[in-house]
Amino acid sequence: MIRGMMLAMRILLLAVAACALPAADRQVALIAGPPSHGPLAHEQNAAALLFEKLLNKVPGIQAKAYRNGWPEDASAIENAAAIFVFCDGAERHLIFQGDRAEAVKKAAARGAGIVLYHYGTEPPAKRGHQEMLDWTGGFFELNYSVNPIWEADLKPNARHPAARGVKPFRLKDEWYFNIRFRDGMRGVTPVLTALPPAEKFQGPDGPRSGNADVRAKVGQPQVVAWAVERSDGGRGFGFTGGHYHLNLGDANFRKTILNAIVWAAKGKVPRDGVTSNVTEAELMQNLDPKPARK
Repeated sequence: MIRGMMLAMRILLLAVAACALPAADRQVALIAGPPSHGPLAHEQNAAALLFEKLLNKVPGIQAKAYRNGWPEDASAIENAAAIFVFCDGAERHLIFQGDRAEAVKKAAARGAGIVLYHYGTEPPAKRGHQEMLDWTGGFFELNYSVNPIWEADLKPNARHPAARGVKPFRLKDEWYFNIRFRDGMRGVTPVLTALPPAEKFQGPDGPRSGNADVRAKVGQPQVVAWAVERSDGGRGFGFTGGHYHLNLGDANFRKTILNAIVWAAKGKVPRDGVTSNVTEAELMQNLDPKPARK
């Protein structure tokens, strides 16, 4: 009887010790495409490295940036609690090369979060559409969505964790809109909305410049960042801004992204959001070597 009691006590002590161990950090893979566009635009590597630095200050999060393309180590995707992708979209989209989409599907099926940033929200013309609807609830669709540069008055949805601590702000960027969302916005929650000036709806017909559908929506607020909680238990987030690298100097812009990545990884978003400070010198670090545009 005594031996049985001692064994039970040892089991209890082991259980208590296990509960006392800190939970493993949630792994975040920040995937950046190779150099793109001109100086201080689409600074994919610099943005990913900055997010890595800031996210690694968040308790419970361990972030790693992968520069200049898809990570060679398959475990980066297999072990990720969230996958962030900032890359050229359309036919050059990093996810839709080789068997990478299958790896992301497997990650999503086990509940990994998927965060797509700026051009990364645009899949190839004829593939990847359903995957993006499944993963994040929406995508930039050619001949439907548009990508003008405009100064937006951004209104955060205070009810969503990605907008915690984010105040209304005004910022010039290439804010995509008329995004192709799931039918009826099923499961999709707007996080940032803005009303584009009337002329931004009026571009001539073109793959990204205008179409009859968008011209019929003058005066309607547009969703430029959104979130979804998927049926597989995972989370998705789409963010259309990010063309101008220096916009990461704006505290509200930066907080929205950091909150979203932590939320997508099922980490704890602080009550006032993920706070961070960034100097001008930090923004200018890790820029890609790019020739000045004439």
